[in-house]
Amino acid sequence: MDWLEYENKAYANGYNYVCGVDEAGRGPFAGPVCAAAVILPKNTIIEGVNDSKKLTEKKREALFDVIKETALSYSIAWASVEEIESMNILNAAMLAMKRAVEGLDVKADFAYIDGNKTPPIDIPCEAVVKGDANSMSIAAASILAKVSRDRLMLEYAKQYPEYGFEKHKGYGTKVHTEAILKYGECPIHRPSFLKKLYAKQGKKNGQ
Repeated sequence: MDWLEYENKAYANGYNYVCGVDEAGRGPFAGPVCAAAVILPKNTIIEGVNDSKKLTEKKREALFDVIKETALSYSIAWASVEEIESMNILNAAMLAMKRAVEGLDVKADFAYIDGNKTPPIDIPCEAVVKGDANSMSIAAASILAKVSRDRLMLEYAKQYPEYGFEKHKGYGTKVHTEAILKYGECPIHRPSFLKKLYAKQGKKNGQ
Protein backbone atom coordinates (compact mmCIF):
# COMPACT_ATOMS: atom_id res chain seq x y z
CA MET A 1 0.00 0.00 0.00
CA ASP A 2 1.00 3.62 -0.49
CA TRP A 3 1.07 5.34 2.90
CA LEU A 4 1.43 8.73 1.18
CA GLU A 5 -1.35 8.38 -1.40
CA TYR A 6 -3.62 10.91 0.28
CA GLU A 7 -0.89 13.38 1.18
CA ASN A 8 0.52 13.27 -2.37
CA LYS A 9 -2.94 13.83 -3.82
CA ALA A 10 -3.25 17.03 -1.77
CA TYR A 11 0.25 18.17 -2.79
CA ALA A 12 -0.63 17.54 -6.44
CA ASN A 13 -3.63 19.83 -5.96
CA GLY A 14 -1.34 22.65 -4.83
CA TYR A 15 -1.49 22.31 -1.04
CA ASN A 16 1.77 22.52 0.93
CA TYR A 17 0.96 21.85 4.58
CA VAL A 18 -1.22 18.78 4.82
CA CYS A 19 -2.24 17.59 8.26
CA GLY A 20 -3.70 14.30 9.37
CA VAL A 21 -6.22 14.39 12.23
CA ASP A 22 -7.53 11.64 14.49
CA GLU A 23 -9.07 11.24 17.92
CA ALA A 24 -8.93 8.76 20.77
CA GLY A 25 -11.49 8.09 23.47
CA ARG A 26 -14.83 8.25 21.75
CA GLY A 27 -16.08 5.02 23.32
CA PRO A 28 -14.97 4.95 26.99
CA PHE A 29 -17.23 5.40 30.01
CA ALA A 30 -14.78 7.90 31.54
CA GLY A 31 -12.32 10.63 30.71
CA PRO A 32 -12.10 13.32 28.04
CA VAL A 33 -11.72 12.75 24.31
CA CYS A 34 -8.32 13.61 22.80
CA ALA A 35 -7.45 14.64 19.25
CA ALA A 36 -4.18 15.23 17.46
CA ALA A 37 -3.18 16.92 14.21
CA VAL A 38 0.15 16.18 12.53
CA ILE A 39 1.92 17.78 9.55
CA LEU A 40 4.80 15.62 8.35
CA PRO A 41 7.52 16.78 5.94
CA LYS A 42 6.78 15.82 2.33
CA ASN A 43 7.66 12.24 1.35
CA THR A 44 8.10 11.19 4.98
CA ILE A 45 7.27 7.69 6.09
CA ILE A 46 8.03 6.91 9.75
CA GLU A 47 8.92 3.26 10.06
CA GLY A 48 6.54 1.37 12.33
CA VAL A 49 3.75 3.95 12.27
CA ASN A 50 0.34 2.36 11.76
CA ASP A 51 -3.20 2.65 13.07
CA SER A 52 -2.62 3.02 16.83
CA LYS A 53 -5.06 0.18 17.56
CA LYS A 54 -2.78 -2.25 15.68
CA LEU A 55 0.28 -1.38 17.77
CA THR A 56 1.29 -2.50 21.24
CA GLU A 57 1.38 0.07 24.01
CA LYS A 58 5.18 -0.22 24.10
CA LYS A 59 5.43 0.44 20.34
CA ARG A 60 3.07 3.43 20.54
CA GLU A 61 5.11 4.92 23.36
CA ALA A 62 8.33 4.51 21.37
CA LEU A 63 6.80 6.14 18.27
CA PHE A 64 5.27 9.03 20.22
CA ASP A 65 8.57 10.91 20.53
CA VAL A 66 9.73 9.95 17.03
CA ILE A 67 6.56 11.45 15.54
CA LYS A 68 6.92 14.65 17.57
CA GLU A 69 10.56 15.03 16.53
CA THR A 70 9.86 14.29 12.85
CA ALA A 71 6.73 16.40 12.38
CA LEU A 72 6.87 19.87 10.89
CA SER A 73 4.14 20.65 13.40
CA TYR A 74 1.85 18.73 15.72
CA SER A 75 -0.92 19.65 18.12
CA ILE A 76 -2.78 17.71 20.81
CA ALA A 77 -6.15 18.96 22.04
CA TRP A 78 -9.05 17.84 24.22
CA ALA A 79 -12.75 18.05 24.83
CA SER A 80 -13.75 17.62 28.46
CA VAL A 81 -16.24 15.26 30.07
CA GLU A 82 -18.50 18.29 30.65
CA GLU A 83 -18.35 19.12 26.93
CA ILE A 84 -19.06 15.49 26.01
CA GLU A 85 -22.13 15.56 28.26
CA SER A 86 -23.41 18.91 27.01
CA MET A 87 -22.95 18.41 23.25
CA ASN A 88 -22.69 14.59 22.84
CA ILE A 89 -19.56 12.57 22.08
CA LEU A 90 -19.57 13.06 18.32
CA ASN A 91 -19.69 16.85 18.56
CA ALA A 92 -17.12 16.82 21.37
CA ALA A 93 -14.77 14.71 19.21
CA MET A 94 -15.24 17.20 16.36
CA LEU A 95 -14.48 20.05 18.77
CA ALA A 96 -11.27 18.36 19.93
CA MET A 97 -10.23 17.84 16.30
CA LYS A 98 -10.96 21.50 15.47
CA ARG A 99 -8.84 22.59 18.45
CA ALA A 100 -6.02 20.29 17.33
CA VAL A 101 -5.95 21.77 13.82
CA GLU A 102 -6.15 25.32 15.15
CA GLY A 103 -3.33 24.59 17.61
CA LEU A 104 -0.73 23.78 14.95
CA ASP A 105 2.28 26.12 14.96
CA VAL A 106 2.53 25.74 11.20
CA LYS A 107 -0.87 26.53 9.74
CA ALA A 108 -2.19 23.62 7.71
CA ASP A 109 -3.76 24.41 4.34
CA PHE A 110 -5.49 21.02 3.97
CA ALA A 111 -6.62 18.38 6.47
CA TYR A 112 -7.41 14.70 6.20
CA ILE A 113 -9.77 13.63 8.99
CA ASP A 114 -10.12 10.03 10.14
CA GLY A 115 -13.70 8.82 9.87
CA ASN A 116 -16.74 9.85 7.86
CA LYS A 117 -17.34 13.35 9.19
CA THR A 118 -15.28 16.54 9.20
CA PRO A 119 -15.02 19.12 12.01
CA PRO A 120 -15.92 22.79 11.41
CA ILE A 121 -12.46 24.07 10.41
CA ASP A 122 -11.59 26.98 8.14
CA ILE A 123 -9.41 25.06 5.68
CA PRO A 124 -10.35 22.51 3.01
CA CYS A 125 -10.60 19.01 4.41
CA GLU A 126 -11.65 15.48 3.54
CA ALA A 127 -12.91 12.64 5.70
CA VAL A 128 -11.11 9.33 5.18
CA VAL A 129 -12.79 6.18 6.47
CA LYS A 130 -10.12 4.00 8.14
CA GLY A 131 -7.71 6.83 7.47
CA ASP A 132 -5.49 5.73 10.34
CA ALA A 133 -4.72 2.55 8.35
CA ASN A 134 -4.23 4.34 5.01
CA SER A 135 -2.59 7.74 5.61
CA MET A 136 0.78 8.26 7.27
CA SER A 137 -0.18 11.62 8.79
CA ILE A 138 -3.52 10.34 10.13
CA ALA A 139 -1.81 7.24 11.56
CA ALA A 140 0.76 9.49 13.25
CA ALA A 141 -2.05 11.62 14.69
CA SER A 142 -3.81 8.48 15.96
CA ILE A 143 -0.70 7.51 17.93
CA LEU A 144 -0.25 10.97 19.47
CA ALA A 145 -3.92 11.08 20.51
CA LYS A 146 -3.98 7.54 21.91
CA VAL A 147 -0.74 7.85 23.89
CA SER A 148 -1.70 11.28 25.26
CA ARG A 149 -5.07 10.01 26.43
CA ASP A 150 -3.65 6.81 27.91
CA ARG A 151 -1.10 8.81 29.88
CA LEU A 152 -3.83 11.05 31.26
CA MET A 153 -5.88 8.01 32.30
CA LEU A 154 -2.85 6.68 34.18
CA GLU A 155 -2.82 9.94 36.15
CA TYR A 156 -6.53 9.54 36.88
CA ALA A 157 -5.82 5.99 38.07
CA LYS A 158 -3.75 7.47 40.89
CA GLN A 159 -6.60 9.81 41.86
CA TYR A 160 -9.32 7.18 41.65
CA PRO A 161 -7.54 3.85 42.26
CA GLU A 162 -10.69 1.84 42.90
CA TYR A 163 -11.71 1.92 39.21
CA GLY A 164 -8.57 0.40 37.64
CA PHE A 165 -8.19 3.08 34.95
CA GLU A 166 -4.58 1.99 34.42
CA LYS A 167 -5.88 -1.32 33.04
CA HIS A 168 -8.79 -0.30 30.79
CA LYS A 169 -8.27 3.47 30.26
CA GLY A 170 -11.95 4.10 30.99
CA TYR A 171 -13.45 1.61 28.54
CA GLY A 172 -16.45 -0.44 29.64
CA THR A 173 -14.69 -3.65 30.61
CA LYS A 174 -16.11 -6.13 33.11
CA VAL A 175 -13.66 -4.89 35.78
CA HIS A 176 -14.69 -1.29 35.15
CA THR A 177 -18.44 -1.90 35.14
CA GLU A 178 -18.18 -3.90 38.36
CA ALA A 179 -16.25 -1.03 39.99
CA ILE A 180 -18.88 1.51 38.88
CA LEU A 181 -21.68 -0.62 40.30
CA LYS A 182 -19.78 -1.04 43.55
CA TYR A 183 -18.47 2.53 44.07
CA GLY A 184 -20.75 4.67 41.90
CA GLU A 185 -19.44 7.35 39.57
CA CYS A 186 -16.39 9.54 40.02
CA PRO A 187 -15.98 13.06 38.58
CA ILE A 188 -14.43 11.85 35.31
CA HIS A 189 -17.22 9.42 34.42
CA ARG A 190 -19.57 10.30 31.55
CA PRO A 191 -23.08 9.92 33.05
CA SER A 192 -24.77 9.62 29.64
CA PHE A 193 -22.57 6.61 28.85
CA LEU A 194 -23.66 4.82 32.02
CA LYS A 195 -27.42 4.94 31.45
CA LYS A 196 -27.56 1.55 29.72
CA LEU A 197 -25.43 -0.02 32.42
CA TYR A 198 -27.71 1.30 35.16
CA ALA A 199 -30.85 0.36 33.21
CA LYS A 200 -29.58 -3.20 32.95
CA GLN A 201 -29.07 -3.21 36.70
CA GLY A 202 -32.38 -1.49 37.40
CA LYS A 203 -30.51 1.41 39.01
CA LYS A 204 -30.48 5.16 38.63
CA ASN A 205 -27.23 6.97 37.95
CA GLY A 206 -24.92 6.73 40.92
CA GLN A 207 -27.48 5.03 43.14
